[in-house]
Amino acid sequence: MNVIELNNLTKQYNDVTAVDRLNLSVPEGHIYAFLGSNGAGKTTTMKMMTGQLKPTEGEIRFFGRNIWEDRDARRLAGYAPDVPLLHEGLTAKEMLLFAGALYGQTHINGKVDAMLEQLGLQNKANQLIKEYSLGMKRKVSIGCALIHQPRILLLDEVTNGLDPKATREVKDEIRDFAKQRGGTVFLTTHILSIVEELADYIIILNKGTVKMSGTLEELRQAKGQGDEGLEDIFLSAVD
Repeated sequence: MNVIELNNLTKQYNDVTAVDRLNLSVPEGHIYAFLGSNGAGKTTTMKMMTGQLKPTEGEIRFFGRNIWEDRDARRLAGYAPDVPLLHEGLTAKEMLLFAGALYGQTHINGKVDAMLEQLGLQNKANQLIKEYSLGMKRKVSIGCALIHQPRILLLDEVTNGLDPKATREVKDEIRDFAKQRGGTVFLTTHILSIVEELADYIIILNKGTVKMSGTLEELRQAKGQGDEGLEDIFLSAVD
């Protein structure tokens, strides 16, 4: 079953077309990576998928439900932005309780404690977020995206600025959500090694249009070289 569907998705800003008739179907339990240079349309697409920007044309469906006609369909997804949007005067536990309340979750102390343990933050649960490292803040942001138990996880550059240990922990959480819990992940990143390691399917975007898409092996076959790295494939696609 296709969990996410983008049908002729288009966004225009005056005379500039940021996203041009994007079509995409994402099946359940897969990790999709969205690649592109700065200005390629990745963030614009993500903002439309999270309800922050209304498309000029086209539609976005989660489990067959149009998110602009059925606003409750947006609750099927959790979103962690590139810059963690957290109330830094709260503790991690308070922040997760607050995020859960926004989704109508009640009596979730046990769920929050389990989430903090899952993220490796149980020993820092009552420390103010403003005292956290960037890696810890990103993990709290992912926890906020997951607290209502969504079936889709939308991640925008969530590994930027992380040290190797924090990057590994975030990657493990992404893999666990998709492969162990059956969730679907749609992520953007500039770090190609993460895409090579995690992604089941790769979309390369340039100037608002899809230049290449497929598994890593399919992209290599399209280039006619069986062992070519993703960096060379990417640069060739956007050149």
